[in-house]
Amino acid sequence: MALNPGVKSAAKSCVGSEVGLVRWRRLFWKEKEICDSNTSVSLTKRLLQEPTSSIKTTLDSLVLQPSQFTLETLLSSLTSSSSASLDKAHLVLEWSSEKLLKENERDHDKYSELIYLCGKIRNLPLAMNIFTSMEARGIKPNSSIFNSLIHVCFSSGNMATALSLFEIMQSSEGFKPNSDTYEAFISGFSKLGNVNAMQAWYSAKKAAGFAAQLQTYESLISGCIKSRNFETADGLFREMILTGFVPNSIILDSMLEGLCKRRNLVGAKKFLNLVVDGGWDINELMVEKLVGLYFEVGNVEDMEELLATLMEANKASEILSPVHCGIIRMYTLLDRLDDVEYAVGRMLKQGLSFKCADDIEKVICSYFRRAAYDRLDLFLERIKSSYELTRSTYDLLVAGYRRAGLSDKLHLVINDMKSAGC
Repeated sequence: MALNPGVKSAAKSCVGSEVGLVRWRRLFWKEKEICDSNTSVSLTKRLLQEPTSSIKTTLDSLVLQPSQFTLETLLSSLTSSSSASLDKAHLVLEWSSEKLLKENERDHDKYSELIYLCGKIRNLPLAMNIFTSMEARGIKPNSSIFNSLIHVCFSSGNMATALSLFEIMQSSEGFKPNSDTYEAFISGFSKLGNVNAMQAWYSAKKAAGFAAQLQTYESLISGCIKSRNFETADGLFREMILTGFVPNSIILDSMLEGLCKRRNLVGAKKFLNLVVDGGWDINELMVEKLVGLYFEVGNVEDMEELLATLMEANKASEILSPVHCGIIRMYTLLDRLDDVEYAVGRMLKQGLSFKCADDIEKVICSYFRRAAYDRLDLFLERIKSSYELTRSTYDLLVAGYRRAGLSDKLHLVINDMKSAGC
């Protein structure tokens, strides 16, 4: 890997310093990550350009090392490009399997990963082919490889084969079901929204002497929310907290989704306080869900309270942005123009701006309803440096000024629209 001049220079300046050496290592690995990412992107483009019949030949000619690209990233890129790329993704996995066998690779983890990735393209036959080819070379399977096969079964919608594999594991000596085996079934049935089967496997896991993990609760809670089994989800969340686990963002998002589906504003407020007091992560998606709930069943004072809570918790600006916009939207609906202007000013002072044309257009309509044209000019001037008006916004201004008979303002807006290329 060739390092760029900046990294080389940093390396020279770090010689003889222990702290500098640590800094150089960080620079080196950061540079390596960028190079690896670029390799993966270049490889994807190359494979997309090649005919399907040439995929394996192309991969052979590139003499790629496993460390130069991530198979999972490559598969994701290929499958997101077009449905026709599924065949190419299949061939990439097949080529990888053949390469392992040709090199007489004995590492079970590499075969397990390869089989697991077959789930990305929902290809159980390919996973089974890799499994049988591995066995034919005298490589005995272990629990990890069977767990990967079970994962592919669920990805492919083949629960019968998954259950058969579990029975084989139970009767075996060298690859008995482990904690991850039960986890595969809990996760699989969770994604299907089959709460009864999911809970049965959770009970089976505990009966087998395996403790619940954070991933277990993630699957259980998300599965319950998906099937609208809210009380069970609440109970599992309490159990998880009492067990000492810190919920991750997926669990928190699922719980919040459940409260929003129930339109439970009081519960949502309590949940937010729990998250803030616990110092747990809250992301923009969660805040947007809260804003949607407050907007639907709450009032603007509730929204102001939400903003105050998040500001006191020193949440990042991208977390606060949806709340600011939600408050402005509510004030426009209430036709409280003074409060609209205050809320806009507060948002801009924090270095934030509008994210969508719809919110800006609601504010503009507030000015038109009050015939407050000079104040509208000031508003447009305030947001000019942080937001670029869209064609629909210009059309709204043109229509409003035309109805009001303000020809001077109308001409200015039309000229601005032409300058902006709208």
